[in-house]
Amino acid sequence: MFSWERNWRASGIGAVLFLIVAYGVYGSQPKAGASADKLVSFFDGDRTRILIATVIFCLGFLNLLWFAAALATDLRDAGKGGWATAATASSAALGAVLFLRMVVRAALAYSIAGSGSPGVTSGFADLAWALSVIVSFPAAMLVMAGSFGLWRAEMISKAAFGAGVAAVVLVLLGGTTWAQNGFWAPDGAYALLSGLIFFVWLVVVSGFLVRRMPVTARPPERAPVPTA
Repeated sequence: MFSWERNWRASGIGAVLFLIVAYGVYGSQPKAGASADKLVSFFDGDRTRILIATVIFCLGFLNLLWFAAALATDLRDAGKGGWATAATASSAALGAVLFLRMVVRAALAYSIAGSGSPGVTSGFADLAWALSVIVSFPAAMLVMAGSFGLWRAEMISKAAFGAGVAAVVLVLLGGTTWAQNGFWAPDGAYALLSGLIFFVWLVVVSGFLVRRMPVTARPPERAPVPTA
């Protein structure tokens, strides 16, 4: 039987699946600082594909917000209202940055890249890369709220808590990837690693919430009515 509560708790896994599909449809975007010609070729030349990917990305973001709501509910039920509030606030900030970044990229594909204004196109593309770096901060806060909250509620072991703390640090370091190019650039290898760590955390915690979901008690069976 379908369960909304189970679906909400599994939304972290759903978010990762949607985002993986969206990245596949979106394709390989020109690197940070790419020339206007390359940007126009990508955003205007692949306009339809990018707009389709935008819809899938946004579905992934919605699933991420549902997951955060389920996490906050479990923390609040466990008496950790402060960490639940932190999870709600961080997920709201994370969703805002993710949706804004997607609005910028969708606008580039929809009309800006094809408008014949290379300076404007380059400026918006740089804004999207800057948002890709800034998004690490609310993402790290969500990981921290979930890991610390579940540990303080005695729902996870010290080893799992330690892994969560490591994930917080590694995701947070993604907010320092401001190099012009190379490993520490917004499109570099560490930015990819930081995102993958966040994805793994989402899947693990979402699966954990699904497994610990309380089983609804069956209603007591009615005693048979004696017949005359």
